Amino acid sequence: MVKKTVQETTDSTKSNENISVNQAASGAEPPALEIPNAIIVGNLAGIMQIGPIDVIKQLMRLGHMYTINDVLDFELAAEVAESFGFDVYEPEEIKLDATSIVPSNDSPDSKDLIIRPPVITILGHVDHGKTTILDAIRNTKVVDAEAGGITQHIGAYQVVHNDKLITFIDTPGHEAFTAMRVRGAQVTDIAVLVVAADDGLMPQTHEAIDHITAAGVPMLVCINKMDKPEADPEKIKRQLSERDLLVEDWGGDIICVPVSATKKDGIPALLENLQLLAEMAELKGNPDKLATGVVVEASVDKRRGPVATALVQTGTLKVGDYITIRDLRGRVKALLNDQGTKIDHAGPSTPVEILGISGLPEAGDIFNVSPDEKTAKQITLEYQQTVANHTSKLEDAYTRIESGLAKYINLIIKTDVQGSVDAVLSMLNSLSSEQSKIKIVRASAGGITENDVMLASASDSVIIGFNSELQPGASVLATQEGVEIRTYKIIYDLTDDIAKALHGLLEPVFKDVVEGEAAVRETFDIGSKGTIAGFYVNKGKITREATLHVIRNGELLHEGAIISLKHFKNDAREVSNGNEGGVLINGFNEFEEGDILEAHRSEQVPT
Repeated sequence: MVKKTVQETTDSTKSNENISVNQAASGAEPPALEIPNAIIVGNLAGIMQIGPIDVIKQLMRLGHMYTINDVLDFELAAEVAESFGFDVYEPEEIKLDATSIVPSNDSPDSKDLIIRPPVITILGHVDHGKTTILDAIRNTKVVDAEAGGITQHIGAYQVVHNDKLITFIDTPGHEAFTAMRVRGAQVTDIAVLVVAADDGLMPQTHEAIDHITAAGVPMLVCINKMDKPEADPEKIKRQLSERDLLVEDWGGDIICVPVSATKKDGIPALLENLQLLAEMAELKGNPDKLATGVVVEASVDKRRGPVATALVQTGTLKVGDYITIRDLRGRVKALLNDQGTKIDHAGPSTPVEILGISGLPEAGDIFNVSPDEKTAKQITLEYQQTVANHTSKLEDAYTRIESGLAKYINLIIKTDVQGSVDAVLSMLNSLSSEQSKIKIVRASAGGITENDVMLASASDSVIIGFNSELQPGASVLATQEGVEIRTYKIIYDLTDDIAKALHGLLEPVFKDVVEGEAAVRETFDIGSKGTIAGFYVNKGKITREATLHVIRNGELLHEGAIISLKHFKNDAREVSNGNEGGVLINGFNEFEEGDILEAHRSEQVPT
């Protein structure tokens, strides 16, 4: 058994320090935990007997965005447990064989760490030259001395400059940048903000700045199109200063590099400055452990099956490894680099194609290597059995602030017109106090989009809409990612809800959901017990817990709970689409052939 020492927590985790202080005062030894090689966040919270929200918040303090269903490797799980005052043990049975390429999965000493390539993402407005810059870098600096170019594009690639590698994630949109963080993947080490010298900061530039700020990664500003006669770099620097972003020329600490991507001027300087930032960040990784990483993109190949492009973040990924991604698992059949060449292993910051996964993962999904097939099966089973906690962020705001888990309520404000933005912000600012503060992550006019939802998930924010249209895609994504959206028509209702949230008074909001619809085909009188309606399900399902609405000729006749639900002669928990059944409803017996039965349930918002 390998014992992990308790680390000191930072100033931002004072609530956790109190745990250790109380233990010391009582003379009690800190509790010891045995943590497996990989563990789901919810399960880690369970063995520590700490609320999952507390664990997720601590992960955020440590710079990681994870949900209750995500899988943590031993290293990160141990760090979280230690911050709560636990001593941590790693089971010996999950240690790797000494003859393996990866000798141990222990927490690395400094001698185990190696310098790894930086991972770069390029962001900016749609027509300011992001793709052109990527092409200029790709065509001149790709790691392929013989061919001089990429033979197979896999969504991520490496270039060499001054005999050192740089990894680029080829997803230049800020939506893709944040989509990865939404699923717990802090992939990018450095973000490059591209601004056209002949244009200036545009709406998507401001969005990109918001996303980079939310990610908390270093930023380099690249002023492109310097060959244009209308180029005005000083205008760009002035606009950046209005966003509290000062470049070095203006006395700040943000590196600014002028380039002309079409003429390939300034590209070497851009790469040199990226390497400088990487050296300052002292980016290191431990290759001698089980690999973890993030999926960049995935697709189904007719010949090869599911193929995932992934970036190895820690450890070394090898052919033959047992790999898990959410509820997917498999054994790595083949690895291909960004040139399409088969390789047998890939270390930290290396982009690679993975073959052998049982299904299709999503961009931003975390992959983990397990020591054996049994452990891989256990991890996927735990993932399937874990149910997400959907506590409302607004309802829980007061508790989180009081307990020290949060200092702010993070809000994203969307209004119908720009004039409403200032009015809403003014009223919200008046609600802040020393004890309960509101932090505006972003405020703008327009509809609530998928991009807003991804930013909200990445920054742990609630979206507040004032006379702002909710786009269908945003609603679906918010449900998937557990993002809370509240819309208002009256500004005083908006401010009242925020004020109640700050004072712990906000009541949960519920919505009515129609689960299914059935048509009555026949009735059966069963004497004093009532009348059973024989029905056929036309849509959805009828469940035992539902409230049934009896509708005749478009009018609602009755709402009642289900007393008995049967499929043929058997009691049933549900009767699904295309099946027949019988139902007895509390308080209603006057069924007629042709009546419509609607199954309703109450669902808390957000779902």
